[in-house]
Amino acid sequence: MREFKYTIRDKRGFHAQPAGFFVREAGAFPCAVRVVRDGKTADGKKIFAVLGLGVRCGQEIVLETEGDQEEEAMIALSRFLRENL
Repeated sequence: MREFKYTIRDKRGFHAQPAGFFVREAGAFPCAVRVVRDGKTADGKKIFAVLGLGVRCGQEIVLETEGDQEEEAMIALSRFLRENL
């Protein structure tokens, strides 16, 4: 399992548009993808789960990947977070 901690910088938080792109990107990998905020875990391949975390600007999330191609998924998804949120 791989982990990446990231603090959201976008003023609107982890909102619908980037969440949609994130979920699409996560779905390209066979591994499990999870987004964790304050002990709550969401399936990173389901948009309503990700949005349900209610992540706001300044809050830290933990991205977790586990399974087949976990390293590749982590590289792509952590890059997406840094570039878009």
